[in-house]
Amino acid sequence: MVKDETTRFLNLSSLDNALRMLYDRCSRNPRVVEIPIEEACGRITAAAIFSPLSIPAAHLSAMDGIAVKSYCTIGATEQKPLLLNEFVRVNTGNMIPDGFDAVIMIEDVEEQGNGFLIRSSAHPWQHVRPVGEDIAESEMIIPKHTRIRPVDIGAMTGYGITLIPVLDLKVALIPTGSEVVPIGTVPQAGQVIDSNMHMAAALIKDTGARVTHFPIVPDERDQIRSSVTLALSDHDIVLISAGSSKGTKDYTSGIISELGEVFVHGVAIKPAKPVILGDVNGKPVIGMPGYPIACLTILREIVLPLLQWYGFKAPLLQKVRARLTSTLYSSIGTDEFVLTSVGKREEHWIAVPLSRGAGIQMSMVRANAYLKIPADTEGLESGAETDVYLTVPVQEAEQIALITGSHDPVLDYLADLVRDSDIRVASSHVGSMGGLLALKRGDTHLAPMHLLAEDGEYNIPYLKLYLPDEELVLICVAEREQGIVSRDNLGFDDLQNHTFINRQRGSGTRMLLDHMLSRSGISPDSITGYDKEVTTHLAVCLAIKSGDADLGMAVFSAANTFGLHFVPIGVERYELVTTRSLFENDKRIQAIVETIRSEQFRKILETLGGYKTGETGVIRSCGPSE
Repeated sequence: MVKDETTRFLNLSSLDNALRMLYDRCSRNPRVVEIPIEEACGRITAAAIFSPLSIPAAHLSAMDGIAVKSYCTIGATEQKPLLLNEFVRVNTGNMIPDGFDAVIMIEDVEEQGNGFLIRSSAHPWQHVRPVGEDIAESEMIIPKHTRIRPVDIGAMTGYGITLIPVLDLKVALIPTGSEVVPIGTVPQAGQVIDSNMHMAAALIKDTGARVTHFPIVPDERDQIRSSVTLALSDHDIVLISAGSSKGTKDYTSGIISELGEVFVHGVAIKPAKPVILGDVNGKPVIGMPGYPIACLTILREIVLPLLQWYGFKAPLLQKVRARLTSTLYSSIGTDEFVLTSVGKREEHWIAVPLSRGAGIQMSMVRANAYLKIPADTEGLESGAETDVYLTVPVQEAEQIALITGSHDPVLDYLADLVRDSDIRVASSHVGSMGGLLALKRGDTHLAPMHLLAEDGEYNIPYLKLYLPDEELVLICVAEREQGIVSRDNLGFDDLQNHTFINRQRGSGTRMLLDHMLSRSGISPDSITGYDKEVTTHLAVCLAIKSGDADLGMAVFSAANTFGLHFVPIGVERYELVTTRSLFENDKRIQAIVETIRSEQFRKILETLGGYKTGETGVIRSCGPSE
């Protein structure tokens, strides 16, 4: 029986209520320290910075020429040139002598004897940089609560400033867990590297606050308490990673209660529900779940607002309206945050939800945005328009090419190559049929597929069936070898005698397998593991190498990567499909096609092995006119 959430946590609060309580309890008054200007980049000014100097400090010439008294030049014209005998030769940057108020460029005068002939009058302050033209003494350079940029450092240095008053806030990061090991360690079974606090440190430093990364503390109550006590003695905020749930080794809540008060244990957000908010002598102490995405959620939704209240700067996220590519279900009463890959197809933003598992760290790497499912809804429907918050500049998001469909390891290499064209690729591995349907809905730019029809033709028969009225273009990546992968050189005839790992429904590999089983009269029910699915060729090979399965079906390049045996069963055509309109008008698609046709890409295919490149880059068409 599942326990009610209110019994699992000391206090299940809404996010808004938790933030209000945190705001009321924190001091919001950082220290102010003076630091050398060469250390100030990225820090936050505690007060307005004023210039002690006027720059320039005197009237300076802005040109090479002669300094003159402008009233002496009145009346000079081409028809009636004027000979000046009262002048001073100056070069760019020279001081203008007292009594002189203009400069005539040397190209506009003609030397005659002891004077200069001029053919036009000069107006006052012509080609002169007056005192304080850049900045005047006591003029403000930058206001308080400004993040100091490299250009600010350059300007203030030039204005004679050597010390800067900045806001100072020290945040202690305490990783806990007997299973946690430091970076640089090769983790053994059951161990995890201390990654959360390195992510936290980078994010917090980016706001202008300071960070102390404490050593990892094992699951020993007294040691954790000692680390927290030490951190509180010299820091303004303490973040504790892991130990926030209700397990036998979760000590964080009890320790905070002993030292101060826990005022929230459990926030109605997902992921990161078990977060702890505490107060020790006015200093916030936050216990964060150990899962990476849960940690990111707490950092973004709670820690960044907290730092902003102290005057530090969180990144400004641009909100765009995007169409959701799949349905997302959620629980009433909980705000859920979902990482997404967002790209723009023609004039419409498209949001592809990523894995919602709190421990899937690569979802954070692949995401360039996130969305929120409000607590008062049960989810969002596929095709619905929703707000998404970009975590990258909008110009970068506009360069994303969405590739949705069948997986192949070479897609990663393709994505790497097209970065030279400033194109970014976001791949979703949903199988060939999933990609075809995404293309039909307008939810992707390119759909990789390898769908074998009964007549032996690849892809086009399916495209004509599901998109009969669409003009389509197929770009051949390669012809690739599919086969049975194993540790013990097993083949297709061994399927019924060993544990199998399968690809997901709708994938071309799964459809090829089912076609071969039907042709051989083999029932799927007779294959142990037939119902266990993974979404990529690499995942198939990993399951086999780790011993979770004995054999599976994958491409040669994946088997080769893991050093597994490969018994070929056929060669298939692997193509990227897009619309005629995108093919002809979208620069991202054109860059990808050019890359596929490049010698560099062809060499990668040959190096990986298992690919025939004779058709690589070949374009086919499909549509009503064909």
